[in-house]
Amino acid sequence: MSIVQEFKEFALKGNMFDLAIGVIIGGAFNKIIDSLVKDILMPVISRIIGGDVDFSQWYIVLGDNPNHLNSLDALQKAGINVLSYGNFLTILINFLLLAWVVFLMVKVVNRVRRQDEPAPVQPPADPEDIKLLREIRDQLKANQS
Repeated sequence: MSIVQEFKEFALKGNMFDLAIGVIIGGAFNKIIDSLVKDILMPVISRIIGGDVDFSQWYIVLGDNPNHLNSLDALQKAGINVLSYGNFLTILINFLLLAWVVFLMVKVVNRVRRQDEPAPVQPPADPEDIKLLREIRDQLKANQS
């Protein structure tokens, strides 16, 4: 079997198409969740906290700053060594909010799936006469032993 035939067989498998569709939908879903966090949740959190939740301008200058630059962008363009921990904090908060939103969405989907599942069918209870006949049978077996 040639490499081209092997690749064709691999590419045309159903799993490959399912994976491609999942990646495309995941990309679109990522944009929706990202917008939810940035455009809806972060402004509400900013309002509650009473300030801006964007910590990206928080930094520590690790080298000499001869020109006394005050912005992170200017420091980085000047090639001064800067520990920009604020950007990490902003990304971490965004990630935690994003993870929380995804968790809540999965929880809702799981709840809906459980409601759609049919209730397990309980076998009907045996009638009284069957129960009595079984008791008689068990008593007879016990007496024979």
